Amino acid sequence: MAGRGFRANIVLYGALLANVGIAIAKFVAAAITGSSSMLTEGVHSLVDSGNQLLLLYGQAKADRPPDAAHPFGYGRELYFWAFVVAILIFAVGAGVSIYEGWRHIASPEPLRDPTVNYAVLGIAMVLEGTSWAIAVREFNGTRGASGWWQSIRRSKDPAGFIVLFEDSAALVGLLVAGIGVWASHHYADPRIDGAASIAIGLILATVAVLLAREAKGLLIGESADKAIIAIVWRILEARPQVTAVNHVRTIHTAPDAVFVAISADFADDLPMGEAESLIEAMEAEMKAAVPELTSIYIRPEKQGDALVQPRPFNRANS
Repeated sequence: MAGRGFRANIVLYGALLANVGIAIAKFVAAAITGSSSMLTEGVHSLVDSGNQLLLLYGQAKADRPPDAAHPFGYGRELYFWAFVVAILIFAVGAGVSIYEGWRHIASPEPLRDPTVNYAVLGIAMVLEGTSWAIAVREFNGTRGASGWWQSIRRSKDPAGFIVLFEDSAALVGLLVAGIGVWASHHYADPRIDGAASIAIGLILATVAVLLAREAKGLLIGESADKAIIAIVWRILEARPQVTAVNHVRTIHTAPDAVFVAISADFADDLPMGEAESLIEAMEAEMKAAVPELTSIYIRPEKQGDALVQPRPFNRANS
């Protein structure tokens, strides 16, 4: 898999810079005002910063070339670190937020001037909004005409949609924190600030579960997009020497690398030498049409030997 430069990782770098600055400001504001929701927001931003570092680390590890131990490369290591990120959001981000909120409700602290909190929340909104806008722009550039959720489910690159989820959760969390700070002072009840912290924790837990589900699917192996599979079928159907295809199976070995295994029935009168040349020609055509097909395996196999029902070609309609 080709290495990624700064431009390719602009979403992660943008989110990292924003979250580091926001985390420092939130912790300072929490120390000055004693706000529970501001403290949990600081933890939230700190966890997000760590997550971006883990994803950048995962991408660096995934970019290693194939070797004897990993002949298909290390691309799926990124999926492992994406799953780790989801666990961290759930265990650290959500866990600390809920605990801190419960502690603040059980032992309310005296209210202090919220001006610092409002200032930090405003700055955080601008920075998080900028990071979110970058993530949305980059994601829109890859999703085409598909809907948001459909594109997330189909995406094979977790870095983009993880930052999108994190920034969306961060913006909602900032809104909840702002309401919690305002309501605590308006009603002179610091327990409301603790309730806001618990609400932020529940938001993070929901995001973590969604991310874990998507990362799990990538980690255990997902097939290529239907459009890629359709191109492979068209190339096979265009060859008169191929009488039927038993199966076309694909799996992503990295966000931009696909392994495809094909079982096909060739014409009985096709000489072995011509069959080898035909397979080489089809592989070259497939790689030219779909650069993501980094590994192609075509196995000549009779229909009766296949484990699944073959798909014969109707040449008259092709």
